[in-house]
Amino acid sequence: MRALVVANPAATTTTGRVRDVLVGALASELKVDLADTTHRGHARELGRQALAEGFDVVVALGGDGTVNEVVNGLLTDGPGAHVPTLAVVPGGSTNVFSRALGRSRDPVEATGEILDALRSGRTRRVSLGTASATGTSAPPDAGTDPATALTVAQVGAAADDGWSDPRWFVFAAGLGFDADVIARVEAQRARGRRSTGALYVREATRAFVLGRERRRPAMTLSVPGADDLDGLFLCLVSNVSPWTYLGTRPVNPSPEASFDADLDVFAMGRMGVLRMLHHTRQVLARRPDARGRGVHRLHDLAALELRASRPQGWQLDGDHLGTATGLRVRSVPGALRVVA
Repeated sequence: MRALVVANPAATTTTGRVRDVLVGALASELKVDLADTTHRGHARELGRQALAEGFDVVVALGGDGTVNEVVNGLLTDGPGAHVPTLAVVPGGSTNVFSRALGRSRDPVEATGEILDALRSGRTRRVSLGTASATGTSAPPDAGTDPATALTVAQVGAAADDGWSDPRWFVFAAGLGFDADVIARVEAQRARGRRSTGALYVREATRAFVLGRERRRPAMTLSVPGADDLDGLFLCLVSNVSPWTYLGTRPVNPSPEASFDADLDVFAMGRMGVLRMLHHTRQVLARRPDARGRGVHRLHDLAALELRASRPQGWQLDGDHLGTATGLRVRSVPGALRVVA
């Protein structure tokens, strides 16, 4: 059985020594090729190469961004029996997809679990999502003045009235507040800060308290067969539960989300600080069940569309992709075979 290991040496917890140990373990059972990523988008190129060359298994060693790129490469021509099986070894700071598959957080233990699964033929098909955007602009450089970034986004939105090609996501998509928080964290990381739960909490607090979006919500959610939901500043689309983690603590706005169902949505309308704190405690609770004024939860959606009256940040699988004024999201059941 041929396997391609796609390793991201820049991932938070990936080191050359760990990579070599893992490759050695996999090589005891598989014919292994190793490829280190060298630039943004490289993992997607390698996934496409593995598809073209007929590899049986692709092992992604890195964080959720690496997994997203590999999947987009593997599914270049869409789902099908010709697509290699995906295995994931956690190497990032959060590793939502790997944890959703039940993998150990320790990369060595996770590799052992993958080998055991391959020996016994344990694989499964999981649902994924696709997203197309309109009114887009590229992410601004770190340190760009906010007013300048807004002007650039507005110019880009005015120039782009078409929809982008669909892009795959494995566990989450979002338009609005969550993408803005990710952008803030990425800017801090560019300045040398380490990605931690505390950093996300700090930047989320600043974005909520100082930002204008929750005071002047710009988004509308449309779902086939239902009335539109207006006045939203946050919309999280989930393919798994939990949505993400703060260290070991799950953040779970859509506890019913599952690889075996279509997509779930958690959206919020205009609200103040105290109510936001209340709902934050709800999604962090041991038995999460966020409800109340301004909270909207939808389960098992095959499709949805988001529109915004002004450019909003958008993200897929925790990767900030710039700004957009619209997002079309679709669920694709059984899209990819993974090592269970």
